[in-house]
Amino acid sequence: MKPAPDCRIVVVTAPDRRTARKLARLALEQRSAACVNLIPRVESQYWWQGKLEKSAEVLMFFKTTKRRLGALERLVLENHPYDTAEFVALTPGAVTERYLKWWQAEVEVK
Repeated sequence: MKPAPDCRIVVVTAPDRRTARKLARLALEQRSAACVNLIPRVESQYWWQGKLEKSAEVLMFFKTTKRRLGALERLVLENHPYDTAEFVALTPGAVTERYLKWWQAEVEVK
């Protein structure tokens, strides 16, 4: 395992699979993510405009880098149907060396 201070895992939720697939494809095409995991049928419970809400969503994990984080944020916010889209960036503590090399190489602007 190697430290990965320049890598980011971005958590985003989408209202449905179609939206999640569109966001994933756009991010991959512009090389803002090396990989996007889509986890369907997540139940989200949250406060919205003073009321408790519940909805079925698709949970997304974007694998990106610190350098590409701004581009990914713009892409998600410009193409997401929610008024207040979730966009949370996490730094992994460590990543296997081979996966880390692949991850970083795939988000390099070609």
